[in-house]
Amino acid sequence: MIEALTLPVVTADDHRFELLARVPAQPRARLLWLPALGVAARHYLPLADALAAHGIAVYLHEWRGNGSSSLRPSRTQDWGYREILYHDLPASLAALPRDGAMDTLIGGHSLGGQLACCFAGLHPAVFQRLWLVASGTPYWRTFPGPRGWTLPLIYRFLPWLAQRQGVLHGRRLGFGGTEARGLIGDWARVGLNNHYAGVGITDDLEAGLRTVRGRATAVVMAQDWLAPVPSMQGLLAKLPQVQATLRVLDAATLGTDADHFAWMKSPQAVATLLFHSFE
Repeated sequence: MIEALTLPVVTADDHRFELLARVPAQPRARLLWLPALGVAARHYLPLADALAAHGIAVYLHEWRGNGSSSLRPSRTQDWGYREILYHDLPASLAALPRDGAMDTLIGGHSLGGQLACCFAGLHPAVFQRLWLVASGTPYWRTFPGPRGWTLPLIYRFLPWLAQRQGVLHGRRLGFGGTEARGLIGDWARVGLNNHYAGVGITDDLEAGLRTVRGRATAVVMAQDWLAPVPSMQGLLAKLPQVQATLRVLDAATLGTDADHFAWMKSPQAVATLLFHSFE
């Protein structure tokens, strides 16, 4: 028996969204899951269902500006990592049912995996495990070959374009959705200097990453040029006190293309790997 829940969330700055949940009758652990850039939480319901079938209660966070979010980016509505880490994620965490006897996991896809690590660094006593899928630092030097060499230009161009337009119209570019210019600016600076920070963030996020303890399971897709193995290794290197396991899944194992997004519709192999890492 798996219960489908929709939990209303209100942040300290009055941002409103819904936390989608799949909760088995007797959960073994609970997971707060962060989506990829521009991806609404509902697209991870197949993953939530697959993990719930293994006994993991899954709570799908909604990015500010996506899906059920009450906000949309514009020239007058802007945000970045600060609002996500200081307002949105604490509100989602507070919405989880209290059960001190149950392990609390945090994880995510792509940017979601990165900010899951940063949030764990801000709250190192809360999370026992990290689950990272198709994620990694955007730092350009971790991307092999000619594609990596072009990234510094992209990391300078996209923030400029977002500032000029008021938002980044990502879908026109094949990257993300309609994104807040502050968010794109924070992301791009990490891509240029490999240092996690954000406008208005007073905490040292890099120092926080070094305080995270526990275990991490990292999953990379074999043909994922958006999150190659060195990118994931670069992110894991920021977590020196975490015992990490890195697995690369190919198309035969996934039953679908081994790229950045295809696994979301056929997440059984990913869910099974994550669950077995928990046992």
